[in-house]
Amino acid sequence: MKNIYDVCPGEVYWAASDIGWVVGHSYIVYGPLFYGCTTILYEGKSVGTPDAGAFWRVIAEHGVSVLFCAPTAFRAIRKEDPQGDYIKKYNLTKFRMLFLAGERCDPDTLNWAQQQLNVPVIDHWWQTETGWAIGANCAGLELLPIKPGSCTKPVPGFDVHVLDAKGNDLPAGETGNIVVRLPLPPGCFTTLWQNDTDFIRTYFSAYPGYYLTSDAGYIDSDGYLSIMGRTDDIINVAGHRLSTGAIEEVLSSHVDVAECAVAGVHDPVKGEVPLGFVVLKAGVAKKQDAIISELITLVRQKIGPIASFKSAAIVKRLPKTRSGKILRSTIKKIADGIPYQVPATIDDPLILDEITKTLHAMGYPKH
Repeated sequence: MKNIYDVCPGEVYWAASDIGWVVGHSYIVYGPLFYGCTTILYEGKSVGTPDAGAFWRVIAEHGVSVLFCAPTAFRAIRKEDPQGDYIKKYNLTKFRMLFLAGERCDPDTLNWAQQQLNVPVIDHWWQTETGWAIGANCAGLELLPIKPGSCTKPVPGFDVHVLDAKGNDLPAGETGNIVVRLPLPPGCFTTLWQNDTDFIRTYFSAYPGYYLTSDAGYIDSDGYLSIMGRTDDIINVAGHRLSTGAIEEVLSSHVDVAECAVAGVHDPVKGEVPLGFVVLKAGVAKKQDAIISELITLVRQKIGPIASFKSAAIVKRLPKTRSGKILRSTIKKIADGIPYQVPATIDDPLILDEITKTLHAMGYPKH
C-alpha cells in the first residue's frame, strides 16, 4: 500500500473492482483495511450509472486520494465524454494518483487521463496468480518517469525475464515470453486447488526454473517493461510474429477511436491476419468507410505492410469480462467458425451476438 500506491493510513483508497476478483480481495478488502485506509465498495459502472461522471462523483463525495481501476473504464469515459466536461463539475482536490491494470493501457488513453485529471497516471501489471503487482512505477519508493505503454519496471521481489521459444534471454526491445525466475515472492499462489500436477504443468514446465506468465512483451534499453498482450494474442502473419497490442496501439491513436480490439483470424495464404474492431467516440459524424480506410493506412504507416491489416469493423461495444478484459480469443473463434463456450465471466453475453452478426456481414468465417 505504501511502496507501490504511496497511500498513508487514514487516506481514502478506491479500487473500482469486484469483490470476487483478485483486485477485490487484495485491494478492496485486505490491503487498504490492514493498512488503516478507508476503502470504497462501488456497485456500478464508469458510465451509464447514471452518466460519465460517476467516478468523479464518488471521488469528490468521499475524498478519494488514489483510484485503481481498469483501462477499459477510462476508455468508456473517454468515449462518452471526450472533452472531460464531467470532470470539471466535481471537486477533485484530494485526488492525486490513478493506477490502471487489468489490460494493457494504450498510450492515448493514458495521455488523455493524465491531461484531463492533471495527476500521474500509472499503468501497472499483475495477475490473479501473483495477487499483487509484478511491474509498476513504485510511487512510494520513487516515482520514475512515466513511459506511456509501459508498466515501468519489475517490482522488487520479481526477477522478470523475456525469453524466446528455446529459453534464451532476448535482447532489449525484442518481444518474447515474459517469465519470472523462481522463487516467487510472498503473496503469490502456491498451488491450484487440489491440483498440484496442473499447477506444475501449466506454470513451470515450459521453462524450468521460471514461472510462465503467459503474457508477451519486452524490456527496453532503460529496463522498462512493456506488456503487449497474452501470448495467445501474438499472431503469425506469413511467418512474422506480430503483437495485437501493437496494432491496437496504432488504432487507438486515431482521433475518432474510443477503444478497439484486434484478433488474429485464419487466412489460407498467410496463416493468420489481423482483424480490427473499433468503437468510436460519442459525436463522431465522419463516414465509417472513411475511418476504416484511415485506420488501414495508419497501421501501414506505423507498422508496415507486413502487418497485412486490411479489414476492420466499427461496432457499438466490445465483449469483455466483468473486470474489463476484452475477449479476443472468443472473437477469433467466432471469426474462424470454431465452436466456443460463452465465458462465465462475460459482462454481457448479447455482445457476442452483435459481433457474430457483424462478422457474418463481413463474410466470416472465410473457409
